[in-house]
Amino acid sequence: MSRVRRLGAMVVALALLAWGQAPAQDSAQESGCAAPAPVCAARAAVFPLGSRFDPLASAVRIGPDLLVTSRHVMADETRAELRLRDGRRLVAEVVPSGYPGDLVLLRAAGLGEGPVLARAAAGPETVLYAIGLDIARRRVRATAPGRLILAPAPGHGLARLYHSAASQPGNSGGALVDGAGRLVGIVAAGGEGRNEAIPATALDLLRAESGPAYAEDSRARGAATRACIEALEQAARAAAGLTQALAEILERRCPESGNRQLLDLAGQAFGRAAHHDRAIALFERALAEDPHAINARIGLAVTLQRARRHGAAVPHLDWLLDVVPSDLRVLRLATLSAKSGGAPALGRRALALMQAHHPAMAPAARKFLGAPRDPPVPLPAPPPAPAPP
Repeated sequence: MSRVRRLGAMVVALALLAWGQAPAQDSAQESGCAAPAPVCAARAAVFPLGSRFDPLASAVRIGPDLLVTSRHVMADETRAELRLRDGRRLVAEVVPSGYPGDLVLLRAAGLGEGPVLARAAAGPETVLYAIGLDIARRRVRATAPGRLILAPAPGHGLARLYHSAASQPGNSGGALVDGAGRLVGIVAAGGEGRNEAIPATALDLLRAESGPAYAEDSRARGAATRACIEALEQAARAAAGLTQALAEILERRCPESGNRQLLDLAGQAFGRAAHHDRAIALFERALAEDPHAINARIGLAVTLQRARRHGAAVPHLDWLLDVVPSDLRVLRLATLSAKSGGAPALGRRALALMQAHHPAMAPAARKFLGAPRDPPVPLPAPPPAPAPP
């Protein structure tokens, strides 16, 4: 366990001691749940979860004694601790799994009675809520709502769904639900309004590929997850940057984890170290796994720009403008590649979207692109003078 993670474990241990004095129930009045009543009720199926690898996470009940959480929360740990609504702590055992993505099952004998959420698919108009551990308030809470950005890419078994419902630290492994409190996905990652969840349909495959027969596969994938995350932490802290030893771990172990987000983070680490070709290869691998991965495509566009391959970034930025047209970072990236990559159509499009969504930024973008100013709006002609009597 790294010093960073040991410090996190000490912090959460102190927080768990304080939880002993928290109210046993989590009613809408006590927690200020402003979501629809079915969403507030769905919190009873989500539990605070801590492992020695990640002490601040969430888990969703999917059976009488069965839960699901993110594999990156557990890595190769075999046990976790659940915090129940009545204040009790309960040990949950990892169910070995050969599932290739970022999910793992937990079995907790003595979980007691409680709801198991029905499942649903999300459409463009579906209002979505993330439910998970709120670290600051020491409770399971529903965050601010959002909507679907992109459904999972068809034909890609590990594709995620992308949404704008608020997500925060501690939500990993929690529930993404619709306004009726039905389970749409398992919270996987979040940031800057481009949040990710693994669709609830993946739970069928997870259950089918879990059990004692998968013990070796489960250990290997968990160990790869640990090695990748610890290498990323070391690379972020190391004064010397990305050493050759860390680079080899990132290139080998992060793909073995089955977690596309870790490919993104490894690509970013190589990009910061100016290993552009290695970063591009990881981002392209991430997009081959999930073509709808917004953050992977942004990471690829940024790396191509840093490598001065602006023309190669243009099609990726065109796609991003279709998907997240109001995202200021994407608009700035598009403006840069339009100017440096000789793509005037991309520049005109980015400028129009900047004017629509961030008008205060539009003059600077227009000046950078060398675009002409908008013509002055002509004043209406004065009314004709009345005819003399």
